[in-house]
Order: sequence, then C-alpha cells, then structure tokens
Amino acid sequence: MSSAPPAVPTASSSGAATRIILVHGTGHGGWCWYRVATLLRAAGHRVSALDLAASGADARRLRDVPTFEDYTRPLLDALAALPDGERAVIVGHSFGGMSVALAAETFPEKVAAAVFVTAFLPDCANPRSHVIEKLAAADWMDSVMDAEHDPPSVFLGLEFIREKLYQLSPPEDYTLARSLARVSSYYVADMRAQPPFSEARYGKVRKVYVVCGQDLAMLEPFQRELIAGCGGVVEVREIPGADHMAMFSKPAELAAHLADVANTYA
Repeated sequence: MSSAPPAVPTASSSGAATRIILVHGTGHGGWCWYRVATLLRAAGHRVSALDLAASGADARRLRDVPTFEDYTRPLLDALAALPDGERAVIVGHSFGGMSVALAAETFPEKVAAAVFVTAFLPDCANPRSHVIEKLAAADWMDSVMDAEHDPPSVFLGLEFIREKLYQLSPPEDYTLARSLARVSSYYVADMRAQPPFSEARYGKVRKVYVVCGQDLAMLEPFQRELIAGCGGVVEVREIPGADHMAMFSKPAELAAHLADVANTYA
C-alpha cells in the first residue's frame, strides 16, 4: 500500500509569508505548476507561477524574444517590483534553473533562496551555456530543432515528452502538455557570449537542489554532477519517485519541500 502524500507546511506565522515564484522549463508555461501552486496557496503561501516571454499564455512569438534576458524578463520584472526589503524564494524547473540563476545574479538582495528542481545549475567558473552543452548528447527523439531560426528553436516532441519527461505523470497532464506546449529556445550562443555568473552575486545566493530520482531526461547522476560543480548549494533534497515533471508526478511532495524551504530561508 502506498503511503499518503506529505502534508504541505503552512506559511510561517512570523510576519508576512515569503513569496514563492515558480519558473517553468522549456516549452512549458506557468500552467504546469497548477497542482503545486494550489497546494501551496491552500497552506497560506503567496505564490506566483509566471509565464516567461513567448511561453504559456504570453502573446509574444519566439522571434520577438531574441536573447535569454528577454526570455527571462517577466521573472526579472517580478523581482524588481518587490517592495524594498522583501525577498522571494525563486524556484526553477529544468531550463528554468537558468532563468533563476540570471535573476539571482541580477537581484541577489531580493532572493531568499534559489531552488533548482531537477534543473540546470550553472557554476561561476564556466560560460553560462556550459551546463546546457553538457547535455547536448542526450536523445531528443522526435523533438525538432531549427538552428537557422533566430533565436535557434526547439520544439519538444510528443514522444519525447511522454517517454522522457512525463512517464510517471498522470495521463491528463500529458494531454495538457500536448495542447499547451510551445516552441522555445535554449539560447546557447547568447549565453556563451556572456561572462560567467559572478561569485559576488549569484555565487552568494543560497541554493537548494531537489533531485528527482526517476528523471529520464536529466538523469540523477547528471543532477548530482551539477550539484557537485556549483558552490553555494546549502541543501539537497530528494524525491526518489519523481519523473522530470515532479510537479505532476509528485506534486504534494514537491509542494512540501518548497513550503519548507520558504519557511526555513525567509
């Protein structure tokens, strides 16, 4: 008999609850957090699930978003809009880890903690694109890549999504992804041209990594390699039964971890 999912910790009673900002990965949108956001809000947490540029319900087309900073702008704007003295826990899933890293570099004083959920976790020694290029040899199956598009585009194939990302997730969530997935970019060339993230800004932000044990896209050894290569990871949490889409395959477990992080590092 499977055990009951964990209860989501309620928001800390000391002052206002820390805001949790949820950041999606490639081809997805804020919609992919609907289960986790619902659980967190029910426990009293303040939650925003953003659409990055040309993602989710954002009206822009990919060609209107030429750089990675343009793509990440909705997250940067959300942090810039926080009242003086307020900080947020920012949570990046998959490629969303790169946007979280850029946000931490730009506004370190506004980040209580940066959480990486089976996400790319860049270091401060290599080009920003390094962690993405390390995964370049992965089997993308029926995904479609167009290097001639500006910026170079990727559309995650339905077979790839089903077999590598959603293999343990509810079928209705895979159906949702089939309907809502959009073309996106990994912005490798753009990030390669930027200096590494700095020790003085991104490097000083507290980082928490959530390892997903059944991820078939970013395998657990790769996740742990990222953790070992990046300084500033103060805590590693694990969801052994989660596939790549932990917000669908283990939403209560993920929500419990995020709530606990928010209460701990506020």
